[in-house]
Amino acid sequence: MHIALNGWFYDQESTGSGQYLRNLLANLPKVAPDLELSLILPPHLRTPPDLPEGIRAVESGRRNRSGKLGKVFFEQRTFPQLARAINADIAHVPYWGAPMSCPIKLVTTVLDVIPLLYPVYSQGFFTNLYTSLVSAAARGSNHIITISETAKVDIEDQLNIPEQQITVTYLAPDDRFHPRVGAERDQEVRQKYDLPEQFTLYLGGFDWRKQVNTLMLAYTYVGEADGDAFPLVIAGREPRYDDQLFPDLRKYSRQLNIQDYLRWIGFVDEADKPALYRLADVFVFPSLYEGFGLMALEAMASGTPVVTSNAIVFEEVLEDAAYIVNNAREMAGAIIALLIQQPLREAMINQGLALASNYSWRKTAQETAAVYETVMRAPG
Repeated sequence: MHIALNGWFYDQESTGSGQYLRNLLANLPKVAPDLELSLILPPHLRTPPDLPEGIRAVESGRRNRSGKLGKVFFEQRTFPQLARAINADIAHVPYWGAPMSCPIKLVTTVLDVIPLLYPVYSQGFFTNLYTSLVSAAARGSNHIITISETAKVDIEDQLNIPEQQITVTYLAPDDRFHPRVGAERDQEVRQKYDLPEQFTLYLGGFDWRKQVNTLMLAYTYVGEADGDAFPLVIAGREPRYDDQLFPDLRKYSRQLNIQDYLRWIGFVDEADKPALYRLADVFVFPSLYEGFGLMALEAMASGTPVVTSNAIVFEEVLEDAAYIVNNAREMAGAIIALLIQQPLREAMINQGLALASNYSWRKTAQETAAVYETVMRAPG
């Protein structure tokens, strides 16, 4: 069986779609060695030197269609045409960007349907049009893969896709997220980002859904208790703030008068993330909605206790291993408790490590290969 995968996000390893694609490609050959795998690259990418052995790279030429329109052209025309040209049996788009028409069988991974759930993410003519396009295209897929039961329910509801046409394959923390593996770099990373000896960590995006403002509000309480000893480190590339999708968090921190307790460290290199998690005393993930919430699981695998919002997916994926809270006051209480109550802290660390060990990319790859088999056996 020959699978052609859309490689648009291969070079974007800090994104969810990039991580998903890279880990699939690293593990599919191990669990399904009889699969023939081809990665079809967009025009801006040449064959990557780190492509796993046994995977064929197919370059799509040097037609330089850049920006949003270039991405749509690659998804709708170049990718399906090349998948047919190389005699693939199945085309797999590992993100929500399937072609409307595909000459071979089509599998689409939909990580989430956030633009349909929250209109603030689909504002603007092009974004609205693109969301409509990929929604219609997903309905034409032979099968949909998603990453949680929570996301599956939303896909059923929002895209009107039958339950039997959707398979859940959970994500997993990479092996490099570990309490000790690679720990010799921890002090180097501490110096690189000028990290304090003790701190609470937020790592992620700054859009409205991430609810970093709730964490900041929680830190008005934590700050009063012990903000000088345990500042909040905020990691991630800051956007150009606006009034809706990217609320001005710098301005909000000034309104709350908590600037003295905050450390903004900016973008963190992918290779430094395991050390950053290990160095943190608590990781907080206040997001309103996630398709899976992989960062929380990565922190657990690194031996760091986790506090999250009460988003449904956290209850599904993290179970009792995370301290799940309902509001900023409860979040503050959870952070303080994990900072000062050693028995609770150790219990949460051990529960997190045990839970994280239940997830593996090998299993994700096995379940993905099973979807390919199902699609191949199906008529049409």
